[in-house]
Amino acid sequence: MRQLILLACLILATGCVRSVSGDGTSRAPDVYDVRVETTKGPFVIEVTRAWAPLGADRFYHLVRSGYFNDSRFSRVVPNFIAQFGVAGDSAANARWANRSFPDDSVRQSNVRGTIAFAMTGPNARTTQLYISLADNSRLDAQGFAPIGRVTRGMDVVDRLYSGYGENSGGGVRAGKQAALMNGGNRYADREYPKLDHLIRAAVISP
Repeated sequence: MRQLILLACLILATGCVRSVSGDGTSRAPDVYDVRVETTKGPFVIEVTRAWAPLGADRFYHLVRSGYFNDSRFSRVVPNFIAQFGVAGDSAANARWANRSFPDDSVRQSNVRGTIAFAMTGPNARTTQLYISLADNSRLDAQGFAPIGRVTRGMDVVDRLYSGYGENSGGGVRAGKQAALMNGGNRYADREYPKLDHLIRAAVISP
């Protein structure tokens, strides 16, 4: 009986089973919310798959797998972005370093409160994302495709520690993140102890 129920779920595509591609990226719901708990308080991100399907799928998988839990907001630049997505565990960073996925077309603008994947070039997105702290629509032409937006708690994002600027987690395109990627939280906490923590992220709907 259980096998028949599972088969019916697959045939009818009711959502009882979600597909998982070879690179471990689960197909995301059309719209879903992610609650992010931080040392400054919580905020909520609403992701709309139609904006950037591949990015929404990757983010969904990473959140559900616990990848972001106990990590750091490693790059917070005032009036620009708050970036996260380097795992606290260096082994996890090594596993994901080369698991890039193709670009989405840019369908929404990088305005204040939107979230998009960081990248070093075409088809190079992996695990790092940024939240725009200001109108960054100039990034649209560079191929940065927002996947969603902060719907609650933008004041929390604004309060994330930004005193280190680019020094603590910038330079991804110039290959300057090696120490952070290889050292994880141990390195970040030793060298940049004031960075705010991403305590956990969880899908809260649907």
